[in-house]
Parts: sequence; C-alpha cells; structure tokens
Amino acid sequence: MDIPNLSQTNPNPTPTKIFSFSVVIIILVLAVTAGFFTSRIFPSNQNTSSNGVQGKHQAASTDSLTSKDQVSVGKLYGNTSKDFSDSAQGVVQKGNINGVGTHILVRDGGASQRVSLTSSTVDLDLFVDRKVEVKGQTNNSNKTGWLLDVGNIKILE
Repeated sequence: MDIPNLSQTNPNPTPTKIFSFSVVIIILVLAVTAGFFTSRIFPSNQNTSSNGVQGKHQAASTDSLTSKDQVSVGKLYGNTSKDFSDSAQGVVQKGNINGVGTHILVRDGGASQRVSLTSSTVDLDLFVDRKVEVKGQTNNSNKTGWLLDVGNIKILE
C-alpha cells in the first residue's frame, strides 16, 4: 500500500526571480519620468559661460547707448548669460534680404554668404558699418539663406 505524500511543498521547486526584466524596465521608465518633471518644477539657475565665469557681468548694456560713437572695439554687447550656438563675422548694414530681417551681415564670399539679422536684445543700428562678431540663434526662413536672431555682438574693428 502506497502512502500518499501529504506535504505542501513542491518536489521540484523553481527559484523565483526577485526582479524580472519587465520590472527593471518599469522602474527605469518611472525614474527617468520623475527626473524630467522634477527638473521642470525646480530648474537649475546656473547661467555660466563656456569658461565657467558668470556671464552677467561680461557684457555692456546697449540700453544706455545713444550713438554709434559710444561703442568701443573689443567690448561685448547684449545678452551673455546664455551660450549661443551660432556665430558669424562680418560688417553690419542696414536693410533686409527679401523682406526678412532688420539688418544684413555682409561676409566674405559674396551675396550668397550674407546673413539676415534680427534682435530683441541688441540695437543693431548702433553697429552699422562696423566689423563685428555676432552670436545668436538661427531661425527658419523660406526667403533668406540664414536668419539669425542676435543675442550678443562684439566689435572687432
């Protein structure tokens, strides 16, 4: 006569995984999402330039300038608290290209190398007929090859 096994244990136990692959993926997605929204609620206020120095004290304000004679060579005018990804050098002229921009940056290479300029931070009229380096953000335009919103400007000559 056979005696039945009355124990509750499984004769071939399989080890249970503490963390399955899907649980790890869910935890990673939740962590990244929480980090993203936390960065939007509590943004970092560290505005530094590429050399690590606070940029707010490096630029001269164009608000106090009233004539072209007050600008000087080598000085940086405009917003330097932000690093701008696009830059160009040339001579600023009054006008627009195909009705786009308030000024034109004439660069070496002819008419195809001209840049349409706009700016809400710098009065570009103060820099007409001066060789400058402009830094700013490129904007989309169907009428001109390059439309640059100038953030800061430095007089070269």
